[in-house]
Amino acid sequence: MTTHFAQAPTTVVARERHSSSPPRSLLAGLVLAVALLGVVAEAIPTAHADADDSNFVNALTSKGITYGSPQAALSAAHEVCSELDQGRQASDVANDVMTRSSLDGYHAGFFVGVSIAAMCPRHSR
Repeated sequence: MTTHFAQAPTTVVARERHSSSPPRSLLAGLVLAVALLGVVAEAIPTAHADADDSNFVNALTSKGITYGSPQAALSAAHEVCSELDQGRQASDVANDVMTRSSLDGYHAGFFVGVSIAAMCPRHSR
């Protein structure tokens, strides 16, 4: 399978780095992101797409993840969902995000987890 992260992951950066090993920090980021947005989703069950997009962007910002534009971050999130729809594992997609951006393992895992929670909850476990 070919993975395409056109422009968004290259514009996503993290301000801080964690020293945990990449696999462990990827898992921690995924778990935290899914838990965070699971709580948000339950608290606001009738949220509109704009509010969901805003919550997604705010979740990234809260972890120090910056991006070229909100649209670039949203595009990357939709790409995460597309990759998962093709049967890829979340950890593999997070590794791709880490490879194609300046995000460390923790932040790449967080990005994928938040993308799942906000854009494609069908992939939540």
